[in-house]
Amino acid sequence: MSIVEQAREGDILVLTINNPPVNAFSPGVPEGLHAGLDAAEADGDVRAVVIIGGGRTFIAGADIKTFDLPREQAPDLRGFITRLDAFSKPTVAAIHGTALGGGLEVALACTYRVATADARLGLPEVKLGVLPGAGGTQRLPRVVGAQKALEMMLSGSSVKATEARTLGLVDEVVDGDLRASAVEFARAHADARPLPRISGRGVEGASPELFAAARAGLGKTHKGQYSPGLIVDLAEMAATKPFAEGWDAEAQLFMQAKDSPQSRALRHVFFAEREAGKVRGLGKDTPVGDVRRVGIIGAGTMGGGIAMNFLNVGLPVTIVETAQDALDRGLATIRRNYENSAKKGRLTGDEVEKRMGLLTPTLDMGALADADLIIEAVFENMDVKKDIFTRLDAVAKPGAILASNTSTLNVNEIAAVTARPEQVIGLHFFSPANVMKLLEIVRADKTSDTVLATSLAVARKIGKVGVVVGVCDGFVGNRMVHRYGDEARKLVEEGADPQAVDAAMHALGLPMGPFEMSDMAGLDIGYAIRQHQAKERGEPKPDGWLDRIVETGRKGQKTGGGIYDYGDDRRPRPNAEMGQLIADYRAEKGLTPREIGQDEITKRLAYSLVNEGAQILEEGIAQRAGDIDVIYLYGYGFPAYRGGPMGYASEQGLGNVAADLEKYGQTPAPLLRRLADEGQTFAAYDRETAKG
Repeated sequence: MSIVEQAREGDILVLTINNPPVNAFSPGVPEGLHAGLDAAEADGDVRAVVIIGGGRTFIAGADIKTFDLPREQAPDLRGFITRLDAFSKPTVAAIHGTALGGGLEVALACTYRVATADARLGLPEVKLGVLPGAGGTQRLPRVVGAQKALEMMLSGSSVKATEARTLGLVDEVVDGDLRASAVEFARAHADARPLPRISGRGVEGASPELFAAARAGLGKTHKGQYSPGLIVDLAEMAATKPFAEGWDAEAQLFMQAKDSPQSRALRHVFFAEREAGKVRGLGKDTPVGDVRRVGIIGAGTMGGGIAMNFLNVGLPVTIVETAQDALDRGLATIRRNYENSAKKGRLTGDEVEKRMGLLTPTLDMGALADADLIIEAVFENMDVKKDIFTRLDAVAKPGAILASNTSTLNVNEIAAVTARPEQVIGLHFFSPANVMKLLEIVRADKTSDTVLATSLAVARKIGKVGVVVGVCDGFVGNRMVHRYGDEARKLVEEGADPQAVDAAMHALGLPMGPFEMSDMAGLDIGYAIRQHQAKERGEPKPDGWLDRIVETGRKGQKTGGGIYDYGDDRRPRPNAEMGQLIADYRAEKGLTPREIGQDEITKRLAYSLVNEGAQILEEGIAQRAGDIDVIYLYGYGFPAYRGGPMGYASEQGLGNVAADLEKYGQTPAPLLRRLADEGQTFAAYDRETAKG
């Protein structure tokens, strides 16, 4: 089968793109389409051309893997679109599945567009740090108006064909056979002259005020990002300049955006997220269990949030507590969360009741006997967790997955109290569990492949990004954040204000700094972890300045104050007494404070994450550096346009990272040292280990 198949339907030539899985505009596609137009041009009996996608979609976009090719080797999307726009016979894009990015740009260059009702159309390039580069910034505003075009291009979101029809983006929504309907439409419009070309239209709804407001809004919606501002500039050109001028400017600005560190970072993230689902040892033939009923132990903040994930996708949940008042509070919180969503129009009242109707509250652990997956979500205490898993082992049916939501504790030790350690796994949800997309899937030594594969499938079902990690104290995310927190505390000991430390992370693009994050999570949690770790190592009780803040009774936002004070708006405000506590601590310990600049703070914090990540990689706790980046994007708010901590370090140059670590008193991890000496990147390391 040809990559672009030509077939005659009487006087209509149909060009079918066969480039699975998503008909990306990769090498071979433009050549095949040009050949089809050649054939239509040469045959006087062909009155119109239909372009349609084979398989499950139209054209899902340009092939991102070709972005790094030399220009002469990359598929010439712009060249094909130039020809398509000027073609002498009517062309019809027949759209099913998706027409995204370059796919929509092809469709916009056609004379007409028809689509199935469930098709989706959009320009998501901003998500990759680039902009529509084949006429999208110039044609979309000419079709849907300036405001809607800005909304679509800046969000990167798609619209359904039914909305696209209202917007004028689609000429007809078809029922039944798309190909037959498109051929019929093409025949009905074959004699239209002059051909209605989008490039010849004007832009409706444009004004200087609209574009000024769009630029002003970027500080909130796209803070620190490069390509959104270029998109606004080009949309304004579409409204104020001839098409040819905007078309030429778009090509130049696309290349600038594509070659920027931000686009490289976002493309890295795009591929890293897809690779994270591939786990060594698991294949397509690995059996996957069927999870139809879920049990949750603990109805607190985490347990309730975890339960909502399953209720949202129609899975019945039995939730167990030890006391009726705790159970009632947990149910009330879940209901309140759903009702708040209903007030915002995200759910109907019936949907709220349907979800609550799937929830069975109980004080009897025996009620979990028919659950396929049971998740323990109680506080971080090994003795308590061992007791629960001992009891679960006696209650759960054979084959049930027994999961702990532990954020730091040894899953092997938990599994060892059961007679079925192969059925035990860690499922570490992040708070708030009904919102955060990350799920660390902790494979214990004896976890079976089926349990692991089933857990990955469950993550996908409930809309989480599942990343498989190994067992160690804190796994990947929290082990790294503990090291990050240690460095943040040292910076304050040496003279930095907590506000300056947090501000440096804001400047890097993180929504919260380390101390704001600690206050939100609860200072008592970190305090308890430090106490536990010291006890396990036989070390004295920790006595840092942060420990002393907790011992005053300040635990963070939940007590109205921790490192900072908090009002009803939950915004952090410096507290003079805590400032004095820190100053007194320095004096007591003989520490002379010094001025510490933002550059040093940023490097010490970011590179402490990287250094611990390199150690985790070498130990095999994480399978790839890209997995670590995905964890930090979805679990800790590291900005995607920085590429995650490991991607960010590679962009800075690992030699520079290693040198700065040494400059500020840290020893580079052996893997980081080796890669730095070899002039390599973490992405290269991932490719190397994938082969081996």
